[in-house]
Parts: sequence; C-alpha cells; structure tokens
Amino acid sequence: MKKTIYTLIFIFLSNTIWASFIYVPMSHDNQKNHLKAYGIVYFALQNGLKAKWLLNYDGGAFLIENNEAIEKECKIRGVSYKIISDAKSQLILEGISSPSKNQEAVTLEKAPKIAVYSPKNKMPWDDAVTMVLTYAEIPFDVVYDDDVLGDELLLYEWLHLHHEDFTGQYGRFYGAFRTAPWYIQQKKDAEALAKKLGYNKVSEEKAAVAKKIRDYVIGGGFMFAMCSATDSFDIALAADGVDICEGMFDGDPSEPSYQSKIDFTKTFAFKNFELIRNPTTYEFSSIDMTRKRRINKETDYFTLKEFSAKWDQVPTMLTQSHTQLVKGFMGQTTSFDRKLIKSTVMVLGDSKTNGEARYIHGTKGKGMFTFYGGHDPEDYQHRVGDPKTELDLHPTSPGYRLILNNVLFPAAKKKKQKT
Repeated sequence: MKKTIYTLIFIFLSNTIWASFIYVPMSHDNQKNHLKAYGIVYFALQNGLKAKWLLNYDGGAFLIENNEAIEKECKIRGVSYKIISDAKSQLILEGISSPSKNQEAVTLEKAPKIAVYSPKNKMPWDDAVTMVLTYAEIPFDVVYDDDVLGDELLLYEWLHLHHEDFTGQYGRFYGAFRTAPWYIQQKKDAEALAKKLGYNKVSEEKAAVAKKIRDYVIGGGFMFAMCSATDSFDIALAADGVDICEGMFDGDPSEPSYQSKIDFTKTFAFKNFELIRNPTTYEFSSIDMTRKRRINKETDYFTLKEFSAKWDQVPTMLTQSHTQLVKGFMGQTTSFDRKLIKSTVMVLGDSKTNGEARYIHGTKGKGMFTFYGGHDPEDYQHRVGDPKTELDLHPTSPGYRLILNNVLFPAAKKKKQKT
C-alpha cells in the first residue's frame, strides 16, 4: 500500500514539474534562427501566454509558458528550443537573481501594437524594419502622413521611421536623381498629398507630421528610427517655422541666415549641428559621419556597450545580442557625431576609431526613442535600385537583432530605471 502511494506521488510530481516552460536560447552556438525567435515570443504574448526575457543569459534567452501551439510554431519556423521543467526554470531564475551576476529576468506582458511610417507605394525591401518584421512574422500596420495627422498613432505602442525626410527636401536626391522618373513622380505625389491635407508646402506638412510624432512620444509612445529619419526628424523640429528649403524644393528661396534661427532645445537627440546649404549635396547636416569616415569595409564594426541588467533594464534589453561586436553598414545617415549628441541621450553602440555613435537611446516626456544609424544591417552600402536583402541568408544577424530588441522591449513590465 505504502509503495503504491509513493508511486502515485512520484507520478503526480513528475507531471507537475515536467514540460512547464519552452526555453528559447539566444547565444551564438545554441540558436539557429535568432530573428524568428523574436516572432515566437511575440506570437506567445499575442496569444495571452506569459514570457520572460533573460537578460545577459545565454545571449538574451526567453522563457515562455509551455503550450503545444508555441512548440509547433518553433518547429515550423526553425527556431531552436527546449522543453524544460518548472524545477529547471526555477534554478535558472535563482541563478540570474544573484547580486553577483549582471543578469535579470524581465517579465513580458503584452505584445505591442506596431506601426511602420511609410508611403503606401514604397517597396518593402526599402526598409530593413519592414523586412525583418515580415521575416520574423511579427504583424504591423503601415501608416503615413494622413494617418499621423489624423491622430491614428494613438492606436499604437510602437512606431518606426526609416529612410524618410521630414524637412521637405525630398531626401536630398536632387543632385543625383532630379531627372529620374521616380524622383519626379515622388515629388508630384508629395505635393499633391500636402495640398490635400491643407498645406501650401511639403516642408510645412512634414513639419506638422514631425510635431505629431513628437507629441506621440511625449505622451508615452515608443519611437524607433533608422537612416535619414533620425537626423531629418530632429532638423524638422529644430527648424519649425524657419524656411530652410531652396527653390527647387518649395518654389521660393530659403530664409537668409537660417542657421542662426535653428532652435536646438526642440530636438530629441542632437545639438549644435550645422545645416548643409548646397541642395545638390546628399546630406542634411553635420550630424552624420558618412563623409567624415575613414574606415575600410573590412574593419567597419561598432561595439555594444554593457549596462547593469538589474538597474538599467531598458538599455540592457536594447543591446541584447550574441556578440558585442556588430558589423557596420552605411546609409544616407550612417552614424552620429558624438560631439553633437545631447548629454541626456544614452549611447548604446559606438566606434571609438572615429568618434561616431551608431545606436543611441533617450526619453522624451513619458515616452522613449531609439536612433540607429545606417540603412540595412546586411547590405553594407545600399544604393537606389539594389536588390533586396534575403534574410533567409542572415537568420543570426546581430545588426537585425538590435531592431527586434526595440520591437520587443515595450512589452516589458515597467520598472523604475536608475539612469
């Protein structure tokens, strides 16, 4: 009788501790598809399951409440995983909680609703974030100027801006592409949209959009920007009410001495920058380091900084990777001059070789923003007309992982930060 009772107890305990969590490793050796792993976590949150992000543990691994559907998705999407017992998960969490370890377990609560700011007719491979969200199978909505001005951003927790121009200078493609049919058409489309929305100039309409996005962040939204959306956004805010556009862009001359009228107190990240007046130059200002760089492609890397996982959880989440050394890549805005970054902004990744920041983060009001230099992490020097990047060839890309860190961190349970 006693033996039967012990057997029943053993069976009961075995059933309660076995297969309680799906463990998704994220280190170099243990994960074969880092990018799709983020999609698995998003899928779990979307379906009401609990998850934890294990910061600085096994490359930033995930623990997900065990569910047959999640396991099935891991198999379908080619994501490495293990089924571990509750006892094993508790050992992992206890080890992480040790004060001697720079690790932390962050609870992920709800899948953030995502918006990508982009013209509706833009090809998806023009935007690294659109590509990686699609590859990771993370759903998103495309919004543009009419949506932003119509306050539809209030429906979203996370907003992405990519290769955009908020100054009304049409991406400063005038020098090289002013006779190209696509440039002429884009200019016509932008002017028609501005008129439809009640603005006399594209620059005025784009400034209004930039201010709506600013208000969205101040109100508690999360904004992630890459390439020219980073500096052109700040320039548009700083030049609000000042005509910085030459005649070929808006039909009349720019204001005399407009540089002296720039208000740096209005920007998110940058200060004391000089605008570039020559309209044929493919550059907005002195913020970007592209023309100042003297780095060979073979040695072009930037380093991710290390933060306290227990105290500085947001920057730690944003820098989770299976390597601290990330391959560099270029764009219209490749990187940021360290001297022109406000002291309130945190540098997450930089290159000490030439004093450039590649990846920065800050707060504005109740919200947060992250600026990431470059156009496509796996296309070193993306040019107009280049073929799209096939992410099936880069499933472990550290550069793309940084984008997905930003997608996922708004899901984290909020904790007061030290910095």
